[in-house]
Amino acid sequence: MKILFLGTGAADFPQDKTVHGFRRTSSALIDSSILIDPGPWVLDAIEEFGVDVKKIKYILNTHLHDDHYCKDTLDYLLTQGATFVETKDKDVLSLGDYTVEAYRGNHTEKVCHFIIKNGEACLFYGLDGAWLQYEEIRAIWKHKPSLAVFDATVGFVEKDWRVFEHNNLNMVIEMKKSIDTDIKKYVISHMAYTLHTDHQTLCREMEKHGITVAYDGLEIEF
Repeated sequence: MKILFLGTGAADFPQDKTVHGFRRTSSALIDSSILIDPGPWVLDAIEEFGVDVKKIKYILNTHLHDDHYCKDTLDYLLTQGATFVETKDKDVLSLGDYTVEAYRGNHTEKVCHFIIKNGEACLFYGLDGAWLQYEEIRAIWKHKPSLAVFDATVGFVEKDWRVFEHNNLNMVIEMKKSIDTDIKKYVISHMAYTLHTDHQTLCREMEKHGITVAYDGLEIEF
């Protein structure tokens, strides 16, 4: 499996690509086939990264916040042949060669996190959300994902109220300690513009903990 990060930012990013360190709102594409979150910047990313929109077969949505769901984006992708797949907690779906399990995440909006499997390859995708719920941990123990994407909205900022619906980096580091042998590769995404350092500094800090920092256009095979 491959994941292409179409966007790795949070809702607070200025909608201006000339801003230093610009990140689109978070979205990802799995094997050119499954799009997670048809947000407002997806079509821009598709154009920049040379994605063949006709290959997108399925669209999943974590939740309906504006940075993760845009009706205009979705409507366009539907005209190109994609199918929108609605999910709720505890759903288990077959999408072609893929199995998708949905789990309720820890977020103000009703958010779904996903386990996506194709053969031996397995992805955990957990945006948005704070501490993982117990059912998610049980799924991770069971499937032992090849790659996991964790929310990292709050950076290293302390005493920020958003930790009740998003992770700060210390939370990600602590969770990794507890499930380190259950996941092969750890990646963070959904970085807030106002709560993070520059990308290079963030990469140096997270490398100490064996965690990859996603950026728009990053592709990982797993």
